[in-house]
Amino acid sequence: MKALLFTPLISAVILFSACHTKKAATAETDSITGKKWQLIELGGKPVAATINGKVPFIQFDEADQRYSASAGCNGLGGTFTLSGNGQLKFTQGMSTMMACDHMEIENGFKSMLEEVDNYTISGNTLSLNKARMAPLARFELVADESADLNDAQEVDYIPRRF
Repeated sequence: MKALLFTPLISAVILFSACHTKKAATAETDSITGKKWQLIELGGKPVAATINGKVPFIQFDEADQRYSASAGCNGLGGTFTLSGNGQLKFTQGMSTMMACDHMEIENGFKSMLEEVDNYTISGNTLSLNKARMAPLARFELVADESADLNDAQEVDYIPRRF
């Protein structure tokens, strides 16, 4: 009699645990994708809010598994792979190739993307990490993208006709 009650109970616990694990992974993915993250720290050093008049950022597109980024000069992009337990891997794709001031930030940003193997989120802060070492980079969630300087510089001018 005990075995008849025990087997369905164990089966139900396993089923609910499996469903809960899947939801947690989806919530993890949703928490970094579809948002813009502003670079605030690179290699343990603070990063200015704007570099060369642009906000340094990274953005993840879940549908295409692609990222777009800028460290204040060139546009960067490529693909990313998210796995369970916060595992993250970048594959570099396209990049513009302009020379700008403060290229050390951009070079450090590119190197960081090659080393990252996981991420953590604490509140509105995204940390990109390698193993269990100190974060390689930290980003802050951009709350209002309409206030972003990059967007503000790309306003189309439409002349009025009288």
